[in-house]
Amino acid sequence: MEKFYFSAKDILSGAKHGDFARKALTLEGRSYAMQDLRELYRQKKFKELVEQLNSWHEADLAEYFKELDREERIILFRFLKKDLASDVFSYMDKDEQVDLINAITDHSLRDLLSGLAFDDKVDLLEEMPANVAKKVLQNVSKEERRIINQFLKFPENSAGSIMTIEYVDLKEHYTVSYALAHIRKTGVNKETIYTCYVIDSKRHLRGTISLKDIIMAEEDAVVGDLMEENPISAQTTDDQEEVAALFKKYDLLSVPVIDHENRLIGIITIDDIIDVIEEEGTEDFYRMAAIETTEDDYLSTGAFSLARKRIVWLMVLMVSATITGNIIGHFQAVLHSTIGLTVFIPMLMGTGGNAGAQSSTLIIRGMAVGELKRRDTFRILFKELRVSLVVGAALGFTNFVRIILFEGESISIALIVSITVFLTIVLAKLTGSLLPIIARSVGLDPALIAAPLLTTIIDVLALLVYFNIALLILGPTMATG
Repeated sequence: MEKFYFSAKDILSGAKHGDFARKALTLEGRSYAMQDLRELYRQKKFKELVEQLNSWHEADLAEYFKELDREERIILFRFLKKDLASDVFSYMDKDEQVDLINAITDHSLRDLLSGLAFDDKVDLLEEMPANVAKKVLQNVSKEERRIINQFLKFPENSAGSIMTIEYVDLKEHYTVSYALAHIRKTGVNKETIYTCYVIDSKRHLRGTISLKDIIMAEEDAVVGDLMEENPISAQTTDDQEEVAALFKKYDLLSVPVIDHENRLIGIITIDDIIDVIEEEGTEDFYRMAAIETTEDDYLSTGAFSLARKRIVWLMVLMVSATITGNIIGHFQAVLHSTIGLTVFIPMLMGTGGNAGAQSSTLIIRGMAVGELKRRDTFRILFKELRVSLVVGAALGFTNFVRIILFEGESISIALIVSITVFLTIVLAKLTGSLLPIIARSVGLDPALIAAPLLTTIIDVLALLVYFNIALLILGPTMATG
């Protein structure tokens, strides 16, 4: 039995079931359905194909179109109903969107844009080449063009740059029955109707009220008596990561965006915040690997572009690695007198780097989700010190036994390596937890600073500890280069 889904918004809009129902497919069902679509297209059974296409969920259709070649995608896209086409378009990749915009007529583009959410239009223009952006702007109304241009002036990655103006506003004196009528009249093309925003005559934000509270209240109840006053809100200039933290802390589905005079400018919905979280997470992963961020997919980015984004930090790290070379050169006498010490250098540097990376990853993640603050610095260091003492002692003891039993080295060599392992892990974990905090304190991205610098710093510390412990145990009479 086929399952369909629809929303409270669809019901309030008064549309018929067939106008808004979409197939709710399981993962297994989606796989079979895709095969059916391919077969219908291959056999040129376009009538059946159109019926199938227009019954699908927009996200599934976008996924299906991704597997088609350019010509097939453009042909099948023309078969979609107007509203569904706009929804599918919003799920497509940038390159697919550019192809479609260039392929369709101005009339079809106007139909497509009319069904597109306002924030999706803004995002579209931010990412499109200039000639495509010009074509898009030419096919929206003069008033909408003015508002879009205003949105594009907000700082990048700010609340203003990701908000939408498609929300339902109510007045305090509205009765529940009037509010419902107003929602039915104005809410059809809004981003969301599940939270409505109560404003006064000058558009000052007075409160919020959920659709559930409106529906469950008596018809003659007044919105002002039902609304939640002093709602959680964001300023247009707030960083998008700060807004994402609000969603997480208060379990919100949307947040109103206000200006410095408390006037309601727009709202940010949970789907936009999910995109922000994915974007920020990807950015942190890139930076922790010493790679510049890119907005394009891996396969669609040219080799030269990828190389350019990687080479800068690789160059910096390569040059900084000469520090470790100089340290080894300075202690050549130690290595010449006890060749066995050379074998353990890669293990010590690798162990220290891994230990530091563990700590820095945990701290960066904790800071990113708001779990850790700068005021927690001493608590963080004390905890990492305790962890490092336990881990360092365990690894140091294991190395001592391993070197004696399996490496056949002397007790003095085993002692030097084991003590170095212990001290390196302690220093690495303290450095790995402290670097992100210092970076955040001076206004730098912790992920960008911690990963590239951490390895170099820990390598230097590990070698200095190693050779000085060797000098201490093997004898102070040993010369140093």
